[in-house]
Amino acid sequence: MTRHDATPSRGERLLQAHLGTSERADAFYDRQVHPHLTAAMRDFIHRQSMVFLSTADARGHCDATFRAGPPGFVTVLGDRTLAYPEYRGNGVMASAGNITDNPHIGLLFMDFTRDHIGLHVNGSAQLVSDQDLRAAHPWIPADTAPGRLPVLWTHITVHEAYVHCSKHIPHLEPAPRPLGLARTRPKDADYFPEPTAQAVATGPRPDLAPGDADVSDPAHAPLRSRIR
Repeated sequence: MTRHDATPSRGERLLQAHLGTSERADAFYDRQVHPHLTAAMRDFIHRQSMVFLSTADARGHCDATFRAGPPGFVTVLGDRTLAYPEYRGNGVMASAGNITDNPHIGLLFMDFTRDHIGLHVNGSAQLVSDQDLRAAHPWIPADTAPGRLPVLWTHITVHEAYVHCSKHIPHLEPAPRPLGLARTRPKDADYFPEPTAQAVATGPRPDLAPGDADVSDPAHAPLRSRIR
């Protein structure tokens, strides 16, 4: 592997030393982490119909999200470049807005059906118009998602790419949505309603099972400080 400043990070090295995993980590970096997309990685991305991605703004505030489309909707432009379309949505533009502040981006492609394997791709992103991207790459299909036109594209320069272990990836089978299911649940905008004032004041923490420690409590500060 040709070392890039993204791998390993200072935090990785500190925790590897603390937990005694430096040797195993070095073996992983040397065997699995690449500064480009290999032929097998490019073929893998071409088959995928979904990707999870993460961005952060200039303050480091993170956002994780999901994109989906026909297989190959994330377009491999070369062994060091990718692009995916941004379509009209809720208008928030959280990921694209973060990219204008901070170009770092992380993508995770997961194969839940055939090979049960994942691929991490980390890099830097910039936003480009549909017209400009097609002028540079005229072979991109005109209708990447039938009936939807890109508002813009996210163009990614790859810094590193590496495998995600298959051990805990569940098996999922693609299937059409049940037709009646959407009619039995609230609309998207009403699915996660605001709690009442009384519930906020007196309700239990739903994320903590009985007996679980709340590590945000100052009493548990030593748990956090040990790995600093």
